[in-house]
Amino acid sequence: MQRQSAPTSSIAHTNPPSKTLAPKNPYRPFEPNPEMVSCIPDVTGNEINGVGEDKERRPSMVYWAPDPDDIAFGEVQKWFYRREPPDPELMKERVRRKEILEAPMEDLAEDVVERSPGEWTAGLDQFIEAGDCERVGVAKLRPEWVFDHHETSFENVIVLGVQHDYEFLKEVPNLVGGAEVTRQYGRAAFVAKKVANWLREQGWDAEPVTGPMVGKILMIPPALECGFGELGKHGSLINPEFGSGFRLGSVLTDAPFATTPKREFGIDDFCSRCKVCENACPPFAIAPEKKKVRGTVKWYVDFDKCIPFFAETSGCAICIAVCPWTLPGVGLNLATKLARRERKLERGDL
Repeated sequence: MQRQSAPTSSIAHTNPPSKTLAPKNPYRPFEPNPEMVSCIPDVTGNEINGVGEDKERRPSMVYWAPDPDDIAFGEVQKWFYRREPPDPELMKERVRRKEILEAPMEDLAEDVVERSPGEWTAGLDQFIEAGDCERVGVAKLRPEWVFDHHETSFENVIVLGVQHDYEFLKEVPNLVGGAEVTRQYGRAAFVAKKVANWLREQGWDAEPVTGPMVGKILMIPPALECGFGELGKHGSLINPEFGSGFRLGSVLTDAPFATTPKREFGIDDFCSRCKVCENACPPFAIAPEKKKVRGTVKWYVDFDKCIPFFAETSGCAICIAVCPWTLPGVGLNLATKLARRERKLERGDL
């Protein structure tokens, strides 16, 4: 049976054009909140993101702006916070994250510590050993990762990954899951500032970049480049050990780090044959095929279908929670099986 393509982008049209064999979804059919719909601007998010564009360009901010008045979807972002129930745990995590973000940075030391690039990169392991994060990597910063409203002279980007607690993450899209997402954004902010301060104390300028209001750079592309994993059909990273159950922080710096290598695990091919997140997405925002976005063909989540449900459910996150790679203990076994399959293909045994 031939796969049916997802419907073209539309805020109001959230049902598929034909019947599917997907398991029953408790969140379908989904009808967007009229108040939220009234906040949608005339321009589409897919236009802002560059869907269908042949030429490479720097990204434009579509959501999660530090100042929502700076973006077309700013009223939607404001509504996201305005309509949310005052859950005590979620509010506690937001207060904690705010305190982390507002803590002052260390002064830049006058004396510069010199190390080899390899020694600098190896020094990042201390933050994993301290339990501040679960993964680190380094990439050379590329212009196409920097938002078009921002300029930076930093040459390197350190990427930091913090893992979700699956027992909480699996509760999304309810507020228990929302609090867990906020908690890990707080951890990512803490370790990004800790790494930046570590560098500043040694005479190297460094700037932490934290989510979700990153403001400066895209964080998934450098994470892909420095070996965190591959891009999944759901538009998020997939790492063999953590699946998609982790959040990112980063640090911009000129300290002479050695870059960490890009890695592939067969995840891209796996996603082309898997439909779990596609079937689980309430507004049908995840398509079975890749899209061309700012000159690059890749997995892409339809922003204009995603954002109504996302805004009404404290950030949704269903797709990363149901991803087979996110299930505890599954990812590494999958990676091993895919590697074994690839070796058989190379030998001509399949």
